[in-house]
Amino acid sequence: MSERDPVVIAETPRLLLRSWLERDRDLFREINADPKVMEFFPFRRSHAEADQLMDRVNGMIRDDGLGFYALELKETGEAMGFCGLAPANMPEIFPIGTIEIGWRLATRFWGNGYVTEAAEATLTHGFDQHGLPHIISFAVAGNARSIAVMRRLGMQHRPDLDFDSPRVPDTHLHLKRHVTYQRLRPAAAAGDIG
Repeated sequence: MSERDPVVIAETPRLLLRSWLERDRDLFREINADPKVMEFFPFRRSHAEADQLMDRVNGMIRDDGLGFYALELKETGEAMGFCGLAPANMPEIFPIGTIEIGWRLATRFWGNGYVTEAAEATLTHGFDQHGLPHIISFAVAGNARSIAVMRRLGMQHRPDLDFDSPRVPDTHLHLKRHVTYQRLRPAAAAGDIG
């Protein structure tokens, strides 16, 4: 990873979406281990697991422009979390090639509209730069914060695509049910999945 030449995916008035830099490693570890950030996941990642994931995500970004992009606050230059696009990788639920948008933000940055701002830029990037016909997002049914972001983004609930996650162990039944939202590329209603 070079500190001098991050891959910049998108820019908003307050934010930069870019590849991860070595100086972001502590933040990436933090957001993958924080119990509040990871409330709707059945696990937390160790430092070593977070490091592996960050390196893998950065490789995806550099290879094809998809991945969970570092979300940088332009005013301070610090990473706050991520927002990005990645293959859903759930062939038992979604067709191969389905792209999801996802986000995660350190708690000290919650409540400022950063995720919605970043996600809107990310959706535009996916539609305009990658020609995606549709983008989905899914969350645990009880995750009101993420569902509120999906609605603010104009994503539509797809009850026919709601599912019980096969990746959530039965020891965490309250996290199994997921709701799915979708946004179509403008003027691309024919690209709907399902």
